[in-house]
Amino acid sequence: MGDGAQLTGDPVLFQTEEAGGRASPPAPQKMQFFGRLVNTLTSVTNLFSNPFRVKEVAVADYASSNRVREEGQLVLFQNAPSRTWDCILVNPRNSHSGFRLFQLESEADAVVHFQQFSSQLPPFYESSLQVLHLEALQHLTDLIRNHPSWSVAHLAVELGIRECFHHSRIISCANSTENEEGCTPLHLACRKGDGEILVELVQYCHAQMDVTDNKGETAFHYAVQGGNSQVLQLLGKNASAGLNQVNNQGLTPLHLACQMGKQEMVRVLLLCNARCNIVGPGGYPIHTAMKFSQKGCAEMIISMDSNQIHSKDPRYGASPLHWAKNAEMARMLLKRGCDVDSTSASGNTALHVAVMRNRFDCVMVLLTYGANAGARGENGNTPLHLAMSKDNVEMIKALIVFGAEVDVPNDFGETPALIASKISRQLQDLMHISRARKPAFILSSMRDEKRTHDHLLCLDGGGVKGLVIIQLLIAIERASGVATKDLFDWVAGTSTGGILALAILHSKSMAYMRGVYFRMKDEVFRGSRPYESGPLEEFLKREFGEHTKMTDVKKPKVMLTGTLSDRQPAELHLFRNYEAPEASREPRFSPSANLKPPTHPSDQLVWRAARSSGAAPTYFRPNGRFLDGGLLANNPTLDAMTEIHEYNQDLIRKGQANKVKKLSIVVSLGTGRSPQVPVTCVDVFRPSNPWELAKTVFGAKELGKMVVDCCTDPDGRAVDRARAWCEMVGIQYFRLNPQLGTDIMLDEVSDAVLINALWETEVYIYEHREQFQKLVQLLLSP
Repeated sequence: MGDGAQLTGDPVLFQTEEAGGRASPPAPQKMQFFGRLVNTLTSVTNLFSNPFRVKEVAVADYASSNRVREEGQLVLFQNAPSRTWDCILVNPRNSHSGFRLFQLESEADAVVHFQQFSSQLPPFYESSLQVLHLEALQHLTDLIRNHPSWSVAHLAVELGIRECFHHSRIISCANSTENEEGCTPLHLACRKGDGEILVELVQYCHAQMDVTDNKGETAFHYAVQGGNSQVLQLLGKNASAGLNQVNNQGLTPLHLACQMGKQEMVRVLLLCNARCNIVGPGGYPIHTAMKFSQKGCAEMIISMDSNQIHSKDPRYGASPLHWAKNAEMARMLLKRGCDVDSTSASGNTALHVAVMRNRFDCVMVLLTYGANAGARGENGNTPLHLAMSKDNVEMIKALIVFGAEVDVPNDFGETPALIASKISRQLQDLMHISRARKPAFILSSMRDEKRTHDHLLCLDGGGVKGLVIIQLLIAIERASGVATKDLFDWVAGTSTGGILALAILHSKSMAYMRGVYFRMKDEVFRGSRPYESGPLEEFLKREFGEHTKMTDVKKPKVMLTGTLSDRQPAELHLFRNYEAPEASREPRFSPSANLKPPTHPSDQLVWRAARSSGAAPTYFRPNGRFLDGGLLANNPTLDAMTEIHEYNQDLIRKGQANKVKKLSIVVSLGTGRSPQVPVTCVDVFRPSNPWELAKTVFGAKELGKMVVDCCTDPDGRAVDRARAWCEMVGIQYFRLNPQLGTDIMLDEVSDAVLINALWETEVYIYEHREQFQKLVQLLLSP
């Protein structure tokens, strides 16, 4: 039912008991049944009682009837027995048979229709035998009655019999516009999508293609509406101004095709040299495609003319990106290289527009493709000013997480924080946390080669929750003003932490990686688990290169954990960008096991190392013999410290003790701690009844999850051991891992959920600001 619809009627209609106490169907159901029955009977009755139903007759049947009118083969009889006036079309090929075209009780009506038929029918029965069949005649006479203003050429188009277009009278009407729409027969042929008739009209009847109807539409407009691309191709073979003609609404055929979402029509029009730079009511055709969210049409225009991606509509000076109404449309443009921070005539970016329109999905796509969260637009407002005025907490968090500042004044001296203070207490709390951060910064990329001690950074596994690590690293970079790559001498990572370790090695900024992770999840986590490996591998190749080797970049030293699963028990393997210490090269078990040795670092491809470290069971298939490093070292701290010790011992044995640097700082970053929840049953036993079977299944599931979680737990005793070992040898140890409010899966794809996790990370950074300050001071000390 439509909005505001109400059930009305007599309450008696809804009674369910009859006098005898027996339930009966509700009255409305009875009425609906009888209504359908009446409609069916009416339709059947009309079929046979329709006075304009064409019927074959013998001319001899009318021998005793009075001939009232006669024109050519048409005769109007007064049928005395039935007291009707019958119009008979005598068959030109057989004068003994004919077709009764109507049987009316009013002489005046009969005369009017006879005159109408006698003026329109001759060209058809004179030019084609096909007309002299019941179905064709019925169709033709119905057309004549329903479209009294049409010329015989219009009727011929709808009838669809090619022979008729060779009749001189039909040819003479080929460009007629004397009808209620002002359309030509060619217009109708295009709308009907009949290519054969179109050829007849153009080649034999010399139909003009530039004529417009009452709405200013040409044959090209009609062809777009008809949907037959072949008709459009036929039209486009001849140069015509109608191809780029605007109708009364300012739409060219290309605008119209974009508005209607007809991608194939857009393609054909562009191949026919339709212009993309004609202004319509919503700008150029590319803007129309964006306005109506017609992705295929926009892609087709850009593929034909890549410059259209940068076009500005004359009215607002807005790029196609400003017109994007959903994430899919915005992503399509950004993948093709449009300027994410392009401004309109008023100075607003697409991010300003998306915030003003409350399009959170668009906002997220723009931010993850590098949109400036602090860009000043109309009246000096940043996107955060606009989000505050909308009181959209979700969007406010996203903007702040991506770097928007709360104390930037607009042209009226208002800051986002000031606007928040006028709206709600919750927004004021957000501002309090955000204000504690440093403003926008420029990172130094100078490594301190004079540093006498080494710094170690360890990054946990956790899938898309690597975003938490990224946010922590951004906070450290903000506070220090130095890029992560130059703060640390060793970087160890597992799974997602391994990918980030490689990103650090290859000088990718953490702000960039934050956007990459948000984009990557939508590419990689599609379908059901285990996910296809192809998208993940393509992502890794795109980021690190298909042929880049682990040893191509030397500093800092990086190690990724992987699990060698081609042996029992499985063994931890480290992918390195340096020569492995001698102790690590020695066989762990009996050499007679005939196990294939790992690839040398100089031969290991970066993307393969990342893929191997992140081959999480049940999420992705193994990469050859490698499984996720998180199975043995989800928190790689102790293994990294062991590796550094063995590396230094190797140097001493080789007489290079002068190259040994003592480890002074260990920083371990987690991907967020999930909340603890109670478990009711982990018992697994042989069931004796269905209830016990259910308990056993549930217990097995909980026990399995508990075993996996304990084996891959990056916190708990793993942290305690690392802290204790560091304290024993005088190393400063920092463990940073925010407590999350919800349990977030490794393959979470919801932007809102992930933004909330990053906001909780921001809260954690604020609450532990003293610890961060101490860490930064130590990292910057000589």
